[in-house]
Amino acid sequence: MLWYSYSMDKLQEIAKRRKAAHAKLLALDSKVYRAFLNLQEAAFADGALPRKTKELIALGISVVDNCESCMQWHIEQAAQAGASMREVLEAVEVAIEMAGGPATVSARFALEVMDSVFQPPAAGK
Repeated sequence: MLWYSYSMDKLQEIAKRRKAAHAKLLALDSKVYRAFLNLQEAAFADGALPRKTKELIALGISVVDNCESCMQWHIEQAAQAGASMREVLEAVEVAIEMAGGPATVSARFALEVMDSVFQPPAAGK
């Protein structure tokens, strides 16, 4: 059993809302949103820093900014890029150091998402 107060339903709801907003902005042919997606693609492409490292940097910024949807997205993307739970945790820890006490509050959500990404679902689910 996971230790946190957020339910998997809450995490799924955040992802669902993010995906719906993405689809809506594309359907509305938002030129600004398309430019943002192009910027995102360029920013996270492998270069001198690999995508995994860039996702961990973005995660740290997300913790400092207290953006739950951003934390969820960047933890998931970091994991897909090959980051381990320990690497994700260390990115969260750097954010805590940089922002102090307020980041420990944001970090709680990041820890919850980490549980959902790095731990297999309970048996029978």
